[in-house]
Amino acid sequence: MAIEINGAASQATPRPGQCLRTFLREQGNFGVKKGCDGGDCGACTVHVDGTPVHSCIYPAVRAEGKAVTTIEGLATADGLHPVQEQFLEAQGFQCGFCTAGMMMTAATFDDEQRANLPRNLKGNLCRCTGYRSIADAVCGHGPDAHGPDAHDAGADVSGAQSPAAVEPKSGQLGDNVPAPAGPAVVTGTARYALDVPADQLPGLLHLKLVRSPHPHARIVSINKAPALAVPGVVAVFTHEDAPQQLFSTAQHEHYTDDPDDTRVLDNVVRFIGQRVAAVVAESVGAAEAGARALEVEYELLDAVFTPQEAILPGAPVIHGDKDAVATRIARPLDNVVAEVHAELGSVEEGFAAADFVHEHTYRTQRVQHVAMETHSAIAWVDDDGRLMVRSSSQVPFLVKRTLVRLFDLPEESVRVVAGRVGGGFGGKQEVLTEDLVALAALALKRPVQLEFTRTEQFMATTTRHPFTIKLKAGANRDGYLTALQLDVITNTGAYGNHAPGVMFHGCGESLAVYKCVNKKVDAQAVYTNTVPAGAFRGYGLSQMIFAIESAIDELAVGIGMDPLDFRLKNMVRPGDHMLSTTPEPEEDVHYGSYGLDQCVSLVRDALDRGKERYRAAGLDDLGPEWVTGEGAALSMIDTVPPRGHFAHTRVSLEADGRFAVDVGTAEFGNGTTTVHAQLAATALGTSAYAIQVRQSDTDLVEHDTGAFGSAGTVVAGKATLAAALELATRIQTVAASLTGVPLADCRLVDGAVECGDRSVPMKEIYDAARLQGVRLATDGNWGGTPRSVAFNVHGFRVAVNTGTGELRILQSVQAADAGVVVNPRQCRGQIEGGIAQALGATLYEEVKVDDSGHVTTDILRQYHIPSFADVPRSEVYFAKTNDSTGPLGAKSMSESPFNPVAPALANAIRNATGVRFGELPIARDKIYLALRDRTLVPN
Repeated sequence: MAIEINGAASQATPRPGQCLRTFLREQGNFGVKKGCDGGDCGACTVHVDGTPVHSCIYPAVRAEGKAVTTIEGLATADGLHPVQEQFLEAQGFQCGFCTAGMMMTAATFDDEQRANLPRNLKGNLCRCTGYRSIADAVCGHGPDAHGPDAHDAGADVSGAQSPAAVEPKSGQLGDNVPAPAGPAVVTGTARYALDVPADQLPGLLHLKLVRSPHPHARIVSINKAPALAVPGVVAVFTHEDAPQQLFSTAQHEHYTDDPDDTRVLDNVVRFIGQRVAAVVAESVGAAEAGARALEVEYELLDAVFTPQEAILPGAPVIHGDKDAVATRIARPLDNVVAEVHAELGSVEEGFAAADFVHEHTYRTQRVQHVAMETHSAIAWVDDDGRLMVRSSSQVPFLVKRTLVRLFDLPEESVRVVAGRVGGGFGGKQEVLTEDLVALAALALKRPVQLEFTRTEQFMATTTRHPFTIKLKAGANRDGYLTALQLDVITNTGAYGNHAPGVMFHGCGESLAVYKCVNKKVDAQAVYTNTVPAGAFRGYGLSQMIFAIESAIDELAVGIGMDPLDFRLKNMVRPGDHMLSTTPEPEEDVHYGSYGLDQCVSLVRDALDRGKERYRAAGLDDLGPEWVTGEGAALSMIDTVPPRGHFAHTRVSLEADGRFAVDVGTAEFGNGTTTVHAQLAATALGTSAYAIQVRQSDTDLVEHDTGAFGSAGTVVAGKATLAAALELATRIQTVAASLTGVPLADCRLVDGAVECGDRSVPMKEIYDAARLQGVRLATDGNWGGTPRSVAFNVHGFRVAVNTGTGELRILQSVQAADAGVVVNPRQCRGQIEGGIAQALGATLYEEVKVDDSGHVTTDILRQYHIPSFADVPRSEVYFAKTNDSTGPLGAKSMSESPFNPVAPALANAIRNATGVRFGELPIARDKIYLALRDRTLVPN
């Protein structure tokens, strides 16, 4: 019997063993997403006879004779389904990759199910939002509704409104403009990397990888014959078929920022999961069978799994074949990728002057990005001989540059496009798929697709760098820091992608935010035979801030001072040098605005109000086994990465009187599309609704470094604003010539130019400009300097059960200095998402690697990311500042909300229990054991 899909009988028959997800996608239902293929994430949820199912584990044959509804079929001829309307109204998404599955689940809820979302949404995961906007959407709350049940005693969100630094105008700066892609996201028509109809890529081949089972080995031989004998296998590529040039998978404006220690395919493997060979076939199944059949002979080499062992004399050398100067590896024979050794003042004298000294070793763990869309790419050669690549990437222009360099191609012969990207968090600031599909497509002259499994994401992409930080800090009884000393070892894994940058950045603003004349840092980034680390939200700062902010609390307790007062006394203020490892501050980093003091006050006041709310509601007495406490932490981040971050944009008036903005920046839930539209609309006197943003295509604009380092607003946005302001002047000039009205009296309004008493429609302006030979398209450029600083302060009030180790977050508060907030609702969502991701990293997330170098947490059910039930509602407050360097006063606010969360929570637990947890994650069993050992737990 046929399967009915969205009301129409399908003529296709499922293959034996095929799951419903792949069957539906083959019929063009691209709203059905792959997030896990294990029934863990819910991104593939569809209805079968009205019941929501995870289609990735539902056999397609079981749907025969049944009615299947996907997100494409949820709406009716009368309009959107109510849940689609609610997700639009509440903006219940960011990257949107999980949204279709979330809505398909929620569309079946009755009132009783909506009343218990923690239970009924447990099968649907979101990595971006922090779930607050999803809850508002499912429950039908409007965009400004926060719900009376946000906390047991009611959340205080009085500071979550737009700051008074700007008066919002509809569709412009300060307004809660919805994401332009919203209608496409909620109807399943937003196109991600692999959402390409089959007829647009005739002859599509599929690539699968043979990966190393050994942590360190030399490949002796590879027998392709058994793989090529598998029906459907077209080709096998090994290190003998790939470019030999060394490069780094990490992508930065200057590729020399990272060591050249990687080959597309290497004859030496350095971690379990490293790619050994690429098998290309007519189907995914055939490629997988070919990969299993390939015969590889290895010569095993000694391996080392911890950085502490890797730097010992006689340790196995991981990249000993590399030349230090040519590859920019600091000390390859010692497994050291990069290092910094610096001292300001004299820490010895500083400790001698201290009345209290805190010493502790802090450790942070590997964390996976878990973007819901896995790494993927398609490559083909078009009719003109150009290499075309469609990729899930944060950095399409840098991907193009890398491919040009690797394959020795002319720049004009390569085009890279990123569709909508299903989450990034730094993980897609790499080249991990694009080089392989390019290799195969160039050789075979057919389209080739590669999509990672969730297990490959865990074992073979990148993670956050684990840090070990030996910290010593001193303070005097007057409340001043006297010395900060840190000995830092970071584990970069088998390759050094991002290792130098993460180490240097981590040792930067985390130290510079405090005034202390005596600072010493010794840091090393070290190779091990483990899964590589890479870029991750915060880029080293979160690890260092965890240690330093924990120490700040310990110093305050040690001298008998309130921790927030201690911070207020020692944190930098305008006029203070921001110093970390050099005696002079970064010459292009300035206090474009300063709201750190406001953030501290906002968090302190909110925690005081929260305590009073609980007391008034009678909820402050949890019982004799519960202890409560409060804690806070602060963070500072430069608004742009160092040494240049470039963007070129183009703004034009179109024939229909609307505007187009062409940008290089990718959209992956970071909200830059909306920001570009609002900045341009403000400059052009129109509304964001009148602006079409075209983006992330290397043919659109000259260059864009990419969407990382929180640069989407303050770099690309600055370029957009410059182009829009110039276009506004050109339009006014044309209008003045048409009307005879002085240029100064011509004012742009929505859809027209008002020249005295006359209103000239934009369509008329466009036609007149063509006749005059005036080009109504302008270019904007920005190079990322000068830079400012942004601030975040987080506070928690917690309760800890001394008998079980259970932790309850009673209140979560974050205050942010984002300058003039372009879109308050969107910025709040970024902060909430950062908090949720940081809570996971603080409490339970950990990529575990066993003693043989094997990743053991390689599926989602073994690696716990926050679900709906795990995330408390956070109060979000904005400082009222106006930045002198950012576009229209705005600052970055994408990475930084993550950074103060872990130490704030650790400080709150310390305040409640008296126990300092210096190692992440702070899991419940760790709390229980620590309290038991402190004899607080009854035996």
